[in-house]
Amino acid sequence: MIHREKVKSLLETNEFNREVTVMGWVRTFRNNQFIAINDGSCMGNIQIVVDFNNTPDELLKRINTGAAIAVKGTIVESVGKGQRVDIKADTIEILGDSDPDKFPLQPKKHSLEFLREIAHLRFRTNTFNAVFKVRHALAFAIHQFYNEKGFVYMHTPIITASDAEGAGEMFKVTTLDLDNPPRTEDGKVDFSEDFFARSANLTVSGQLEGELAAMAFGQIYTFGPTFRAENSNTTRHLAEFWMVEPEIAFADLEDNMNLAEEMLKYLIDYALKNCKEELEFLNSRLLEEEKSKPQNERSELSLLDKLNFCLNNDFERITYTEAIKILKSSKPNQKKQFKYLIDEWGADLQSEHERYLVEKHFKKPVILTDYPADIKSFYMRQNEPDELGRNTVAAMDILFPGIGEIVGGSQREERLEKLTERMEKMNIPQEELWWFLDTRRFGSAPHAGFGLGFERLVLFVSGMTNIRDVIAFPRFPKNAEF
Repeated sequence: MIHREKVKSLLETNEFNREVTVMGWVRTFRNNQFIAINDGSCMGNIQIVVDFNNTPDELLKRINTGAAIAVKGTIVESVGKGQRVDIKADTIEILGDSDPDKFPLQPKKHSLEFLREIAHLRFRTNTFNAVFKVRHALAFAIHQFYNEKGFVYMHTPIITASDAEGAGEMFKVTTLDLDNPPRTEDGKVDFSEDFFARSANLTVSGQLEGELAAMAFGQIYTFGPTFRAENSNTTRHLAEFWMVEPEIAFADLEDNMNLAEEMLKYLIDYALKNCKEELEFLNSRLLEEEKSKPQNERSELSLLDKLNFCLNNDFERITYTEAIKILKSSKPNQKKQFKYLIDEWGADLQSEHERYLVEKHFKKPVILTDYPADIKSFYMRQNEPDELGRNTVAAMDILFPGIGEIVGGSQREERLEKLTERMEKMNIPQEELWWFLDTRRFGSAPHAGFGLGFERLVLFVSGMTNIRDVIAFPRFPKNAEF
């Protein structure tokens, strides 16, 4: 194929009056003379100037929105407003036609709901060009951050026989004939006849396997897909999503918080420096959206302000117990404006409570620690009972403006006796996790880790409001399209 130049480099060039070849997709075609094309290398389009008097009508009729074309011509300084360079076309070749009566992405504003229905085409819009460039940058920055700190990247299993959270909301993996599965004598499905000779699921977390590796390498991280069969249709939940899960040996809760705060600031800083064009576009898009909202519903901070807000503030660190006191005496709680009122210690905090602490009370990101043991997972390290005899664990959640919890983690329970007692209490079968318990039998050491929901990070950094808009092909209840 002929060497082509990217739109991005041509828009930045200072070398005029030279012959170039550019290929891309038609965004608009005006007056049978001006074609705006985009090749995905940047958000900007380059304008092609057509000599329509000397271009066959049959060709002009095929230059429709969405068509792929190749243009050979001369790059010149633009005489029009709004662009610095044009390409004066010598030849135009249609590489792929696009029927204007059927192509759904016409040059007008489309709703995000509509674009979700055509997720296979929404990448071609400026909004999703920006979102997925930001997603790419954040994924790259995660690997760079941990590589610079000497972490080992581990690929933990996608198919597993364990439920790391004890939640039970998992997708089954089977090769059995679902119309006629083999049965045991008591009538249950006989998974000994299945591919793995046991019940298997899609993973909800790589943490437990990550702990095994941390006990050898000292510090590791996982970054891969995870799955929850939770019947949730909120703007913050997906059935398939990506998780970043570091595990560090010889570390306590404070080391864990320090690593998580450092990581989040690194990622936000990387996006601000490397996605300027995309973030400025998304910032403007959000400001435009805000104008249509009532004044009391508008955000106090623009997207760029929000990102710098997290970058420039030390995260506030408070205990769950302190948070409950603040929330109980808060105006929204006293005036019964919270959907879930806080009336006693032990309540599981909801997104509205988390956002109140961040956006209204402290006005900075918040790390909550030392949650009640009863609302947290079995593997979290048990603290000594507090002055009222209440049991807490060395857990931590990081709360961000507009989103609530973005990171959840803990110091892990390294004491075998304490861990097995907790598993017994929570009805978690020890025989299934014998390999996990071996880390506490042989050379156990204090260690800690956390999970970052990658899509929630992209949601925050891009300013999008629905998590289905920051993953290429969203999976959620009743939907597995594309």
